[in-house]
Amino acid sequence: MKMSDIKEGFGTMWESLAEGWRRVRESAAGALTRFTPGAKSALPERAEVDDEFYLPTQGWSMLGGDVFEDDKRIVVRLEIPGMDKRDFDIEVRDDALVVSGEKRFEREATDGRYRLLQCAYGSFRRVVPLPDRVRPEKATARYKDGVLRVELEKVEPGRPRRITVKVE
Repeated sequence: MKMSDIKEGFGTMWESLAEGWRRVRESAAGALTRFTPGAKSALPERAEVDDEFYLPTQGWSMLGGDVFEDDKRIVVRLEIPGMDKRDFDIEVRDDALVVSGEKRFEREATDGRYRLLQCAYGSFRRVVPLPDRVRPEKATARYKDGVLRVELEKVEPGRPRRITVKVE
């Protein structure tokens, strides 16, 4: 095997890895959400946690979601487990749905020490672009089993806009 073959193989592998990482970043960009500790978060202090890498100010989480559209409405579903429906603030701004809230850390009443925190806690804000204009005053929201579902009525009911572009 020649050195040029090894270099070529390594270059191909590196390009494939870079492409895969780019796709992961693009697909997760909207779902990656930063949680910032707030006064109500009840996060343990650094000295209370037996983990030298614990930083209560650096909580990130994936808030996965879906956007569906039919003739009359747009439905946005966000996975935000571990919250109460009263903890959400939902706004419709121009062409986006803005969901914010604060996820609180529940302390256990045991004599044990904290060992591992894998969930993100604190305040968050997620902006979901909307594909069409909606009537904010007609919006409805439900929160069940960790999933927030927001239904938004379209301003102009009808099939999603479709524009045909001629290729020359």
